[in-house]
Amino acid sequence: MEMSEIISTSNAFLTEEFEVDGQAIEGSANFHETLDLDSLDYVDLVVIVDEHFGFKMTADDFKKITTFDDFYGFIAKHSPVNK
Repeated sequence: MEMSEIISTSNAFLTEEFEVDGQAIEGSANFHETLDLDSLDYVDLVVIVDEHFGFKMTADDFKKITTFDDFYGFIAKHSPVNK
């Protein structure tokens, strides 16, 4: 999967599921502050990532993610679709 596909797919479900303004989602923007997710939202995000990209993220994975670029890169690296 191309990075542009990962970004567009991710941005689509993030804006829809978490009601975030799409313009607030930029590569260098702070992932956690922009989305303002609670613990249940992170559970939902794990399920959504699994549905779209075919792997499960863990709480430790989210600790490694600071920006949206980190999130996209993590998906690109771990998605079985890319292997």
